[in-house]
Amino acid sequence: MRILIIEDDIQTANFVRQGLLDEGHSVDVARNGPEGLKLSVVNPYDVLVVDRMLPGLDGLSIVQELRRAEVNSSVLFMTSLGGIEDRVEGLENGGDDYLVKPFALAELKARVNALGRRPAIKSEETVLRVADLELHLIRREVIRAGQIIDLQPREFKLLEVLMRNKGRVLTRSMLLEQVWDFHFDPKTSIVETHISRLRAKVDRAFDKPLIRTLRGAGYAINDSA
Repeated sequence: MRILIIEDDIQTANFVRQGLLDEGHSVDVARNGPEGLKLSVVNPYDVLVVDRMLPGLDGLSIVQELRRAEVNSSVLFMTSLGGIEDRVEGLENGGDDYLVKPFALAELKARVNALGRRPAIKSEETVLRVADLELHLIRREVIRAGQIIDLQPREFKLLEVLMRNKGRVLTRSMLLEQVWDFHFDPKTSIVETHISRLRAKVDRAFDKPLIRTLRGAGYAINDSA
């Protein structure tokens, strides 16, 4: 894989770089935010390892800019900001995984490799459809009945997971893992809150609701909710 580390601490950057090189990856390093953003936009990296606190431009802002530019490289935040609110904020704003410093190099390698194993979008599967709802994976655009719907990155991911599993009931745990990459329950209402926001944007202004809740089971999207 081709990986970019955006980290201003030289010792940490070199430690991570060598560990990933030992795994056989191609690794570049950026020492500040603006440099990291520029490299991320012009190069097709598979995974970005991004510190949250960086000179010039913080890691959260970098990832927000990349998602707006439709750069879909997987992002692992690597930071000392380890509170649950910090983790949720990072994942809400385009991150795919979150690792708190100090960390074991073996865990970082495993998380990077896991992100790299995620299947690429198939060329024949660039648009998902349910009834009059369309989700364009390449353009990162959602349209219903000809009307563009503005979604935040995590809302987009949630809708994508629901639409890829059309007609299938997804539990709260399944959504936490597939949308937020949480392999634990953060004990927050993050799923319920995002489902509510998604309904407000995707269903409320239209005659036919598509997203449904199965009490005690989970959530699903179908042609007839």
